[in-house]
Amino acid sequence: MAVAIPRQDYPKDEWAAVVPSMEESLSYSLEKVETSHNSRSDAVMESLSVALVRCVGDSTAGMLETWESWLLAMQVHSAVFAATDPDRETVTCKIRQEERHLATTGRQTYLNANTWLNAFYLAVICREAARLDMLARIPVSLLRDFGGALDEYTYAWVETLQSFWLRRDDLQTHLVRAVDLSSAEHARVIDAEEMTKLKYPPIMMFYRYLRNDAAGFNEALADAVRWHKEYWTADADRAAHVHGIVALAPLAIASLAKANNLPVEVQTEYLPEALLDFLWRGEFDA
Repeated sequence: MAVAIPRQDYPKDEWAAVVPSMEESLSYSLEKVETSHNSRSDAVMESLSVALVRCVGDSTAGMLETWESWLLAMQVHSAVFAATDPDRETVTCKIRQEERHLATTGRQTYLNANTWLNAFYLAVICREAARLDMLARIPVSLLRDFGGALDEYTYAWVETLQSFWLRRDDLQTHLVRAVDLSSAEHARVIDAEEMTKLKYPPIMMFYRYLRNDAAGFNEALADAVRWHKEYWTADADRAAHVHGIVALAPLAIASLAKANNLPVEVQTEYLPEALLDFLWRGEFDA
């Protein structure tokens, strides 16, 4: 039986009014993305923000402009990691349907494990196997070198997803470690509430997915969406934050399940229908 979880109300006209200026800022960052690390960092943040904000007025992500924004966010996030290849001076990446030649980079703080997770989630949502192959081969040691202070669960979760995608034998080991380290008592950099309501739930969803446990998966998905809503509506500042609009990590794991014929029985604007069902399949050469 389907479970319906309503999304919080957003002032749609107010959010729509900021999209043009956000798009303008993103376009400016993309003009310099080939050589400027500041522009790459800005483009990573701005591209995801635009994609999320478009889902305020287009909650199903059924409009072409919304899909283009999600595709662009995926392209930007993947490109900055492709540009970490130590054996090349430049890498060629498609961004906004143009071939861009990005100079490869050394240590940059935006190339951390949290950004990697967002890149992986976006590539899963866009069903981009080639980019997932690339991301799965980014050394975790590189993410540690780049990333500053992060809770240890983050790296265990990255290793879990990489092992899964590359079909490595150590998947179970990394998953057990990720589950353990995502418990509230292990929170050091983030607080226990964020760990419990935002970080732990997608890992449990993934565990249920691997077991092909449809009932357990949908229970975990419903919990993930409810906790996402609780976290992002706890006060006025959170309620106005773009990251509350879509439950990105649960959407990615649900997209993975959907693509592999595990039924998804949670209906909510936190999981835009056109993204979950990949209704734009084949419309663009990503």
